[in-house]
Amino acid sequence: MTTDEPILRIEGIEVLYESTILALRDVSLSVARGQIVVLLGANGAGKSTTLKAASNLARAERGEVVRGRIVYQGRDVTRSAPHLLAQGGLVQVLEGRHCFGQLTVEENLLAGAQPRQVSRRQLLADLESVYAHFPRLKLRRKSLAGYTSGGEQQMIAIGRALMARPQLVLLDEPSMGLAPQIVEEIFEIIHQLNQREGTSFLIAEQNISLALRYAQYGYVLESGRVVSEGSAERLAAPGDLEDFYLAARAG
Repeated sequence: MTTDEPILRIEGIEVLYESTILALRDVSLSVARGQIVVLLGANGAGKSTTLKAASNLARAERGEVVRGRIVYQGRDVTRSAPHLLAQGGLVQVLEGRHCFGQLTVEENLLAGAQPRQVSRRQLLADLESVYAHFPRLKLRRKSLAGYTSGGEQQMIAIGRALMARPQLVLLDEPSMGLAPQIVEEIFEIIHQLNQREGTSFLIAEQNISLALRYAQYGYVLESGRVVSEGSAERLAAPGDLEDFYLAARAG
């Protein structure tokens, strides 16, 4: 594997649910090392399915990659178990946050380190690193996660993923249901993680302007296919992307 090898390559995949519903058709994309890439598209376009295919979590919903392949760090991982991918540094944060409501904030974060075998000293150091990015969570560390705000739960979900020491984070709709100020805060933290630690991100997002402000590259999905791609600057320019979304809403 060369240094120019993308950390993730998705090559012409098709995904079927329950052996009958075609959710993705010939989807190809790549994420360079240290890059933030966004998946844009309306509801039902296939963004979440693309992320779940990459992390092999689609199988939990009776989905299967029936064609194409997924390459992570130069290795074909199309059939790899999700926990093995997590051990290798590929971690997904699901849409809807999915915190363990009856556990404390800190217990939720510690759960993210389960795929790794590390000393308690290292575990506590990693925990402090997460708290440095999310100081609000340190203040709430003994609170039950189920009683925290939506923004705090999104921070918990991202912080739990960071406890796995990921090299690539698949992040599904981080802005959903959150106030604009909280969304800005979360994306700024993503930017810091990318710039300071070199963490790569593949983010599914409907907030076009915000996503493209922080990303380097983007793909637009429609009806399970990639219909456009390009640099964030090109996609953010007035014109085709707005026309595409207006047409999708009208449809």
